[in-house]
Amino acid sequence: MTAPNRLSPLEWASATLVVTIWGLNFVAVKTALGTLPPFLLTALRFACTALVLAPFFRPGRALLPGILLLALLLGVGHFGLMFFGVAGMDAATAAIVIELSIPFSAILAWAFFGEVLGLGRGLGLAVSFVGVALLAGEPHLPRIAPFVAVVASGLAWALANVVIKRLGPVNPLALNGWMALLAAPMLLALSLATESGQMEAMAATGIKGWSGVAYTVIGSTLIAYTLWYKLIARHSINRVVPFTLLGPVVGLAGGVLLLGEPLTWHKLVGGALTVLGVAVVELLPGRAIHRADEPEPGT
Repeated sequence: MTAPNRLSPLEWASATLVVTIWGLNFVAVKTALGTLPPFLLTALRFACTALVLAPFFRPGRALLPGILLLALLLGVGHFGLMFFGVAGMDAATAAIVIELSIPFSAILAWAFFGEVLGLGRGLGLAVSFVGVALLAGEPHLPRIAPFVAVVASGLAWALANVVIKRLGPVNPLALNGWMALLAAPMLLALSLATESGQMEAMAATGIKGWSGVAYTVIGSTLIAYTLWYKLIARHSINRVVPFTLLGPVVGLAGGVLLLGEPLTWHKLVGGALTVLGVAVVELLPGRAIHRADEPEPGT
């Protein structure tokens, strides 16, 4: 069945709400990371999500291998690496760098769905990577490892979108709950292996920090990802993903206005180039080449 060509007004509002929540999620995560180590925070996020959803929504057994893969890609690969990166860099910078997930999605659409990038979109890819390279020179970035982690997080997010698309129709609450159930122990093990003082960190976390945790669970996971799964189940990836262009704007504003992070020329120029390149990649039409018996993207 072919996906609808256009988003309805309600779907437009839904997509805008999702990326706004995700943009402000960088502020919430940075706040919680004031006391909680990143992998422990990610494990807590998914443990809370699993507790709320997994007992009430069950996916079909045939979906479990795909959900396990999502637990690795989204739970450990995307969120684990993103939280690790945000712990070592400005939230505003991380919100821009994560936009590389869109060029990565375009590359994967070429690899998995036979979509031809073309000269214009290829240049957009190059511009977006140049913008991120400028962000790597941000003077408030003490180490390169967090930056690389956020870049890798964007790639994991793009891969996860392909897996979600391959799963086909699935209850998003069941998908969220069981992905969280499988991801939480992986992240807890990673925290125990690489971090220390977990109990002391939780005891030292006050209302502000726990509010950040609650935002990532309720807002970013339960609300935003449920809406997002529904959107990409009905529409092609490259029709929905452009809405994430709003994300870095929200994240940059939140980091500067709510967290007091400096607004440097690296953020402005690098961010502008990144968003420009991403916009070119997503707004220029792609051209798919495939055999007649191969599925169209979005079917």
